[in-house]
Amino acid sequence: MSEPNPIKRAADKVTEALQGSTGGPEDGIPGKPAPESPGVAEPVEPREPLPPKPDQSGPDTMSPTGQATGAAQARAAQSGAYLTDAQGTRLYDTDHSLKAGPRGPVLLQDHHLREKVMHFDHERIPERVVHARGAAAHGVFKSYGTAAAVTKAAFLAPGAETPVFVRFSTVLGSRGSADTVRDTRGFATKFYTEEGVFDLVGNNMPVFFVQDAIKFPDIIHAGKPHPDREIPQAQSAHDTFWDFVTLHTEATHHTLWNMSDRGIPRSYRMMEGFGVHTFRLVAADGSTTLVKFHWKPKLGVHSLVWEEAQIAGGVDPDFHRRDLADAIEAGAYPEWELGIQTFPDTPDQTFEGIDLLDATNLVPEELAPVQPIGLLTLNRNPSNYFAETEQVAFHVGHLVPGIDITDDPLLAGRLFSYLDTQITRLAGPNFAQIPINRPHAPVNDMQRDGFHQDAVHRGVAPYRPNSLDGGCPFLAGADNGAYIETPVRVPEATKVRAAPESFSDHFSQPRRFWLSMSAVEREHIIGAYTFELGKCYEQAIKKRALQVLANIDAELCARVAEGLGLPAPEPTVPPADVTPSPALSQTGQAWPTDGRLIGIVTGPDGDLDGVRAVREAVLGAGMVPLVVAPTGGTLGAGDDALTVQRTFVTARSIEFDALLLAGAPAPGGDAHGSRDAKALPSGRPGAVDPRVSLLLTEAFRHGKAIGTWAGGEAALEALGIPSDAPGVVVGQNGTSVLERLRELMAAHRAWDRFTTTV
Repeated sequence: MSEPNPIKRAADKVTEALQGSTGGPEDGIPGKPAPESPGVAEPVEPREPLPPKPDQSGPDTMSPTGQATGAAQARAAQSGAYLTDAQGTRLYDTDHSLKAGPRGPVLLQDHHLREKVMHFDHERIPERVVHARGAAAHGVFKSYGTAAAVTKAAFLAPGAETPVFVRFSTVLGSRGSADTVRDTRGFATKFYTEEGVFDLVGNNMPVFFVQDAIKFPDIIHAGKPHPDREIPQAQSAHDTFWDFVTLHTEATHHTLWNMSDRGIPRSYRMMEGFGVHTFRLVAADGSTTLVKFHWKPKLGVHSLVWEEAQIAGGVDPDFHRRDLADAIEAGAYPEWELGIQTFPDTPDQTFEGIDLLDATNLVPEELAPVQPIGLLTLNRNPSNYFAETEQVAFHVGHLVPGIDITDDPLLAGRLFSYLDTQITRLAGPNFAQIPINRPHAPVNDMQRDGFHQDAVHRGVAPYRPNSLDGGCPFLAGADNGAYIETPVRVPEATKVRAAPESFSDHFSQPRRFWLSMSAVEREHIIGAYTFELGKCYEQAIKKRALQVLANIDAELCARVAEGLGLPAPEPTVPPADVTPSPALSQTGQAWPTDGRLIGIVTGPDGDLDGVRAVREAVLGAGMVPLVVAPTGGTLGAGDDALTVQRTFVTARSIEFDALLLAGAPAPGGDAHGSRDAKALPSGRPGAVDPRVSLLLTEAFRHGKAIGTWAGGEAALEALGIPSDAPGVVVGQNGTSVLERLRELMAAHRAWDRFTTTV
């Protein structure tokens, strides 16, 4: 007997669960970010800090006991023309960690790096500084055993199963921000292995903005809301972000990914994950291999179009976390394959001319295929958001035998930063004892006391060597599963704050990404740059951004310049000669339709027998049907009554992957503009409900599959939607229409419906 369909088994349960610019003050336009407008070139002449704008003022200067001091407010502000550390010592470099040679490891003695990152780690209490808005789930990771040849990690051995906890997040927004903003997404996985906790802390993009962790506070300060107004929230469409990334062109590659469709995922379930850095795997025989980690969603990579993201931000700011929780509750368990790209562990740590220590680089899959090594399935929602999703603590230094780090200077700073952050955010050093963080392996660490110490330690000798506790704990050797760092030889080098010459190429990888995009994806990138730069106030920043785009591709620059009303500059470097990587595009492939949401739109006079049949067919295909009708409650009577999950008031096109229209529902009793702004005048008696018209036109505009029967084609024609348009299916009954619709949905969208000019 076959195993019951988990979605069909959970259908009744999920049914219940789911009911439920330019200008300035001189011309009357506010929003100028600073008191003086900048030039295109980076300022290099030292000067004192700028004064506040005329509309700005700080608090009155009072003593701790409420007495006026008479001191000028400027006494509490920064002063001096030169960058210093917190003790007033002037600094000559804040872009490079102190390393043993340009390609050597970062040195612990770098007091500037530690002070800068430590202070950044503690800027928010108690919310995470970055990745504050998250959603999470429990699951299991099953190893294929295919990595056993390159790593001795026990959780990657053949047949090993490991419990996991995965947290997805946005980077820039606060806990109260929206899910669907254009932003990088975090993809952090905690493996509770028998050898200790392993955390794979990555993003949904394989590259990062900066090459060295000492600049991480800078990019986040630039991307966060302007500190004077705390706006704009959870987005990069503002001056400070574009000021930084156009002056610091190593950020170009990640910025281009952010402006692509990758910046607005359709769902966490359809989002890739990347370890970003290059790691070192150690095999049982001691041999080593350099790797990059990849999470590949079984449903394929899929994104929202910009209008969908904007709608979702207003009608459902919890769009992604709701989608994840509902899918798991419905039994449509999200799955990802963990894969690795492998590279020889050579002394120069490069591959095919690509520097593997530069986190702004990726290695095309055509050069190094991603080899699947295991399957991740998320099958349980958290029971308490704060206790689990909010208190989970990840750290790139949580490693297990068989997985080691490299000399990536961005990774080096993260090794310090994550541990330091938890001390403030989780109020002390014992954060590993919080239930969600506890390892599933014996702990005997000799660490005692501190805030929130939950363990009741025994013995009198938390030190070693000792004899009073019988010598326990003892050191382990390699044969006992000890974690032993790979003995990598550090070349003789001079201590310097510098980057290797290979880190200076900032445009060839962005050009490869641009050339790898389909025509539709290029249009979306152009639109994203035009929108984001159009929200900037300063013309100089827009011009500087165009200069960066000119160094990527002339057409990209020209199209964005056209939208900004500015001339397109000539490139300052010749366009790189690169080979496109088809794997970087989200189009041109077919994916499973498991767990997709199908909106079935009907009314009390529609083909209810047909709706029942197609609803069962949707469930049988492993998808989730949502019946949309004029009012809540049920349609029909008796045992065959259909439960309504969405009404014309509550439904919006963004949550559906496809629409089925059973007939042409007449306007509902609440179809009044004064009661529901979506219910604009329908034009004539007996016409389709205006909310349904909006639902259909939005879905059509966004390239979603639409099917209809029982007279619904008349509604499409009335809206100017041709019945023979790409992605539109007209049939005699719902089940036959559904079959053809599933084939269309495998491509995510009807891409042929979009017009392109590039």
